[in-house]
Amino acid sequence: MSIVLREGAAQLALAPEVGGAIASLVLGGIDVMRPTPEAALAAGDVRQFACYPLVPYSNRIARGSLRTRQGGEHELARNFGDHPHSIHGIGWQRPWSSADVGARDATLALDHRPAGDRDPGWPFAFRARQHFALRAGSRRLSLFMTLAIENSGSAPFPFGLGWHPFFPRAAGARLGFGATGVWRNDETQLPDRWEPDPASLRFDPPRAIGDGLIDNVFSGWRGRAELRGGPLEVRIEADRAFAYLVIYAPPGRGFVAIEPVSHMTDAFNRDARGERDTGTRMLAPGASWCGTMRVVATIPDVR
Repeated sequence: MSIVLREGAAQLALAPEVGGAIASLVLGGIDVMRPTPEAALAAGDVRQFACYPLVPYSNRIARGSLRTRQGGEHELARNFGDHPHSIHGIGWQRPWSSADVGARDATLALDHRPAGDRDPGWPFAFRARQHFALRAGSRRLSLFMTLAIENSGSAPFPFGLGWHPFFPRAAGARLGFGATGVWRNDETQLPDRWEPDPASLRFDPPRAIGDGLIDNVFSGWRGRAELRGGPLEVRIEADRAFAYLVIYAPPGRGFVAIEPVSHMTDAFNRDARGERDTGTRMLAPGASWCGTMRVVATIPDVR
């Protein structure tokens, strides 16, 4: 069952039962996020939705093998077809419930109770919440999105949060954001070397996205990105919880994913090996943590 929030010329459609995903975000009849195809809506194919949450981690865990600082080892399901790694946590593949819904605000909830410490999805119990607040007029909207996690079990665990929003990619669209560096990947999209501010992946000042594949995690992100050149001007802002930014722009596709996240790819295993600055955090029993991002879309004046 979908939830629709409306204010001014804006409309947000949520799909709690499909991974707590956003089905559409529209301003003045123009798609702010990529629209979900009708077939995907009918099939509940979350991979084609406009946005979905990343909880309790973002991106990949190498070969589905989770290691922790305490020396624990857990095998996770490889949940992305024939891809060799576990990816994006479990929130995007589980039904959420609607905890509180108003005309322009909604809260979705997920209560994960693992089937023992060998649960191949995620072996630690947690509760997650997403809160959406839509504020809009006739030519501008702001969508505030908060994602929270609470450890509802008896053991600490590593965690991370993020979102995976997809935005329409108009011809000649310009992407802009500042970062201190980027991780280059191996052939399976795991980071293997860090480069400080490489010219080929520098988007400060804003520039065209280009025709090549971008699928990288950027460090030292300043918490603000913008996408211009289409019928809307879009800005993504995130608080300090989301210190990393993933950009996914496959060639020949009509979208770009701009993903604020709290940690780098495969952060937990890197942290367990003693690497620093991975963004890994540990969540103690009963503790909670959250982060907020805002999507701002404006219909530009035409003079």
